[in-house]
Amino acid sequence: MTQPILQQNSVTRQPPESSSDSTAIIQVIERAALNPDVDIDKMERLLQMQERVLDRQSLMAYSSAMAAMQTELPSIAERGKGNNSHYATLEDIVDTVRPILQRHGFAVSFRIQTQERGIQITGVLMHRDGHREETSMLLPADVSGNKNAVQAFGSSTSYGKRYVLCALLNITTRGQDDDGHAAAPIKRITSFQAGQLRQLIARCPTTTQEWFIGRYGGAEQVPQSDFDRLRASLQKRTQPQQPPYDEAREG
Repeated sequence: MTQPILQQNSVTRQPPESSSDSTAIIQVIERAALNPDVDIDKMERLLQMQERVLDRQSLMAYSSAMAAMQTELPSIAERGKGNNSHYATLEDIVDTVRPILQRHGFAVSFRIQTQERGIQITGVLMHRDGHREETSMLLPADVSGNKNAVQAFGSSTSYGKRYVLCALLNITTRGQDDDGHAAAPIKRITSFQAGQLRQLIARCPTTTQEWFIGRYGGAEQVPQSDFDRLRASLQKRTQPQQPPYDEAREG
C-alpha cells in the first residue's frame, strides 16, 4: 500500500452547552431586543467576548481531562497479522480505550470521504465540555491480495481508523499476541519510590532535570520497570553537595 498521508491535528472549538451560561446569554439578548436604545455593536462585542471565554474554558477542560486520561491508556497488543507483519486490530483498540474515554468524558467519531487521490479518514475526538480535535489521513484504496472495490475500500477504511485513533490518543502498540498481557495498564512506581527519585533529580544538573520532565512528566509517572535503572542513572548524575562555608574555607 502506498504510504498514507497523515495530517497534523487541526483544532476546532465548540462552546460547551452549559444550560446556565446559555440561559444567561439568551436573557441578555431578549432584554436587548426589547430595548430600542440598545447599542447593537456593544452587544455583539459582549457576545464575542463571552464566546471566547467559553472556548477557553472548554479547551482547559479538554487539556486537563486529556492529561489525566494519558496515564491510563495502555499499549495495545498486536494480534492482527498481514503481509508478514503484526498490528493492533481496530477492535482491540476500541475495546481497550472505550471505557477509559467514557470515564474521562471523551467520545470519538469518524468521517469518511472519497477523493480523487484516495480515501480520507478523519477522526474527531470530542470532550463533554465542548472542545474537539481532529486528525485526518489520506490513503489509497488497498487493492493488495486481489481485493474487489468494496473490499479495498473497507480495508483502507479500517487501516485509516486504526492509525487516526492511535494518533489522536497517542496510543502505542506492542509486540505480538501475548495472551493480553501487553494490553494491561502500565504499573507505576509507589509514592515512596517517587519521593526517592525527586530527591535525586533535585541534585542533578539542569539538563538532566529537563530530560526527566520531557521523558516522564513527573516522578509519579515512572513505570515500575524503569525504576531501578533510572535510580542508578540519576545517582551517577547527581552533583556533589557543597560543604559548609567554614569547611570550604579551611580546605
